[in-house]
Order: sequence, then C-alpha cells, then structure tokens
Amino acid sequence: MRCNILLISIPGYLCESINNNRKMKQKGKNSKFGIVAFLILAGIALFASCEKYTYLIETVNPVDSVHFQTEIQPIFTANCIVCHKGTRNPDLREGNSYTSLTTGDFVNLPAESSRLYVKITSSSHESFSLPVEKQKILIWIQQGAQDN
Repeated sequence: MRCNILLISIPGYLCESINNNRKMKQKGKNSKFGIVAFLILAGIALFASCEKYTYLIETVNPVDSVHFQTEIQPIFTANCIVCHKGTRNPDLREGNSYTSLTTGDFVNLPAESSRLYVKITSSSHESFSLPVEKQKILIWIQQGAQDN
C-alpha cells in the first residue's frame, strides 16, 4: 500500500511542479512587462514635467563702440591670462595687453583674418571665451583696435 501511495504522489508532484514552473514563467513575463511599462511611464512623466527654458543669445551691436579697457581687457583677464601672463605671446595682462597685441601684429584688418581673432576662434582656444566675447573682440578690431 505504501508503494501505491508513493507512486500516486510522484506523478501528482511532477504535474504540480510543472504547473508551478509554467506559472512562474508567466509571472516572470508579467513582471518584466510591468517593469518596462513602469520605466516608460516614469520617463514620460519626467520629461513632460520639465520646465522649458529659453535663453536669448546675447549679441553686440556693431554700431556701438567697443572700449578696450572696459570690455576687451576684462575678457582677457577672465579667460586668457592663465597662459598669457608674460611668458607666452601675446602678453594679455592688464597694462601690457594693448601694446603686446598692436606691436606683435595680432590685430589688423580685415578683422576676420587677424591673428587674434583667428586664434580665439580656432579649436584650441574656442572654449575659453563665449561667442559674445569673440564678437566683441571682432568688432573692436573692425573699429580700429583703439586703446580707449
């Protein structure tokens, strides 16, 4: 009798474990679908809730005078004197920069091809200043690169 019970319970156990395995696979598929659905919904909610900012790009009016001491020298002081502090030409320290630029043939017309403008727009120096600062330097050169 004991053998019969054992024989009956083994197939029942096997059927039950197969059914449980199928249920587990189905649960695994459902949970993967749930995770993917959650991630998609969370991404949509995240991007839909972000505030949209707009920034106006600052420009320089080419008609306005650009002054060396108040507009150009601060650009050099903030961005350039780490390297150009007397050991590398041009010397862009305050008090030396105008002479260094004009006697070193860095500013000449046409402004777009002057050594200074070509250098600050080259790939090696492009990231050191903002586009509006480059525009100010270009206009200053176009206006005759005066020490004003």
